[in-house]
Formats: sequence, C-alpha cells, structure tokens
Amino acid sequence: MEETISLKELMQTLRKRFVMIVLIALAAMIVSGIISYFVITPTYQSSTQILVNKSDDGKNLYTANEVQTDIQLVNTYNVIIKSPAILNKVIKELKLNMTADELNQKITVSSEQNSQVFTVAVQDANPYKAAKITNTIADVFKNQVSKIMNVKNVTVLAKAQVSHDQSPVKPKPLLNIAIALVVGLMVGVGLAFLLEYLDNTIKDEQDIERALELPVLGVIVQIDDQEIAAGRHAGKKTKGKGEVIGA
Repeated sequence: MEETISLKELMQTLRKRFVMIVLIALAAMIVSGIISYFVITPTYQSSTQILVNKSDDGKNLYTANEVQTDIQLVNTYNVIIKSPAILNKVIKELKLNMTADELNQKITVSSEQNSQVFTVAVQDANPYKAAKITNTIADVFKNQVSKIMNVKNVTVLAKAQVSHDQSPVKPKPLLNIAIALVVGLMVGVGLAFLLEYLDNTIKDEQDIERALELPVLGVIVQIDDQEIAAGRHAGKKTKGKGEVIGA
C-alpha cells in the first residue's frame, strides 16, 4: 500500500518543528550579518568612459562607414586595455605591488551594443586607489593605442572621481542577510521533513493503523502514579464518610 502525505500532515510537521526552523533561519541571518559587516573587506568601484571616434580635422564629414568601423574597434580595444602592454605600464607608473594578472582581475571592461563608448571599471578596497588606477589606465591606454593601432580615435569622456558618501559595491549586507534568511528557511524545512521521515517511533493510534494496516479496536489510557494515589485517597474519604453515616 502506497503511503500518501496530506497537506494537513505537512502542516503538522512544520508546526511541530517550527521552533527549529526559526532558530536555523535566525542563525543563518546572524552568521551572514557578522561575515558581511565584520569579516569581508568592503570593495569600492570607480569607472570611466572612453569614446572611440574619428579624429576630425574639420574638413571631412563623419560617415556611417567610419562610425561602424569605430564600433567594431571597441571590441578590439576591450582586449588591448587589459593586455600586459597597458597594465605593466600602469603598474610601473603607480608603483603597484601586484602583477599584471592580479591587476587584470580588478578591471572590468563593458560596452553597450552598437555603441562607440565603453566603460572601464576598477574595484579595490581603497576607493581613492581604485579611482587613481582607473584614470591611469585610461591615460596610458589613450597614449599607447595610437602606437599600437596607429590611430588617434580615443577620447576619455570623464575622469573617475570619489564621492564623500560612496558606498561599497560589495558586500551588500542586507542582500546577504535576506539570502541567508531564505536559505535558512529552506534548510530548516528540509531538515524538519527529513527528521520526520526518519522518525519510525509509534506515537498514537494513527501510526499503528498505518504501520499494521489494521483498525484500532480500543485505546488503553495511561494513568500515572499521582492520579492513582489521588483516586485511592478520594476512595478512603468516601468510605470514611459512609461509616460515620452508618453509625
């Protein structure tokens, strides 16, 4: 006979293990909050935008074909700007204590589709250092790309700056705590159903019916010693009263 679990039984299981589920969720939130606020080092991000366009001397018109060429060059420039040829010069100029690969991991280059503008972003624990690295990368790239590609079509649109109220991009404590809450609830609910599934003890007549597949004809009520003693004491009082009345 196949066992089926009703919605009522599911709710009973959750109700019985409710305290455990809540404690697991709270523990996950507390641990996530401690790690987010006190363990993980905040990381700040600075970015600059670079425009790829034709060097116009005022004599020639900027045609659609030239625009399309610059758009295609953006993908090439995204690779060049993260190459050792650029990053090693940045490291040397800023006297950074890191390799080109380590600096490369801090840099993110992105561009919109069919756009001549791409964004260079740098992440670091120090917001001022992140901004300085970003601006240096843009300047070095602008100077070196003319030698590498033999073109002068790069313009830095805006320098990276640090605001007084700049917030770190990671970690995000509130988001981490919310995720921990959801994960904690999922773990708690899963553990509650696992414990219920592994619990083979018989607690009531319904468990007997499911285990033996036989109807229960009667139930013996358990009486503790205090109730028995109380019953005997009450019987003695009644008997004594009867003797007095009979006398």
